[in-house]
Amino acid sequence: MFRLRWIVSLFLLLPSIGLAAPAALRIGVAPHSSARVIIEMYQPLRLYLELALGQDVEIVTAPDFTEYARRALAQQYDIAVTTGHQARLLQTDARYLPLLTYQADFKALALTAADGDYREPKDLAGTAVFGLSASSLVTLWGQHWLLRNSVQSTTMRYISASDSVSQLLLKHEGGVGFMSLANYQNLAPAVREGLRVMAESLPMAGRVYLLNARHSKKYDFILASLRAFAETAEAKQYFAKHQLGGYRELEPRELIAMEPYANEVRLVLTKGK
Repeated sequence: MFRLRWIVSLFLLLPSIGLAAPAALRIGVAPHSSARVIIEMYQPLRLYLELALGQDVEIVTAPDFTEYARRALAQQYDIAVTTGHQARLLQTDARYLPLLTYQADFKALALTAADGDYREPKDLAGTAVFGLSASSLVTLWGQHWLLRNSVQSTTMRYISASDSVSQLLLKHEGGVGFMSLANYQNLAPAVREGLRVMAESLPMAGRVYLLNARHSKKYDFILASLRAFAETAEAKQYFAKHQLGGYRELEPRELIAMEPYANEVRLVLTKGK
């Protein structure tokens, strides 16, 4: 009798085992803004991919760019969306496969309060400066910019989000802050008016979408799904709101040019061990 009950129980379990839903696809977005803003920004893409792929999709991020790199290298993301230097790192060190990027130029900005006393780089000597994290592309560019301009004795403070950087600058708690052009453009108009662009970078590889190599067989389908999403009204509204222009293919050497910055991320991660 016991054996019969065991067989009946197993038989009843078989349908649920056979129909088990696939694990959720995790899209890891680098923390260029607060988690709340990032999750809201990527909702249209999440909903579209859930329908296209027939499985749940999660939007996740990390506390800072350095931790994001650690998690991505540990294969925690199925799709990674991050700036070009970390995209290069994931391509070479963790076998992620580049998918596409945005049409809009990605630039780093050095910002200061419009009503402050800092008019030229030399005025920043001895001040606090704000970056997003030690391995953020805009922060690394900002540190290079300070060195090129021989700015001495600054104190780098890492801030969790670009909107927080802008508020600290408006309160005159530091001399300069570094953020991307896209994040600057997404600030409230009144906040942008209170800031002044002291310097901007040349265009660099911006936010790049990459696919974890464990999904390599789905590469063409996921790429086609992203391109199809770009044609929807929701995507066009998203591109227009954030001034991204749409998706485009990466140029052949675009990520290779990011290798020096990728190496700096490696050094940051090594120091953190």
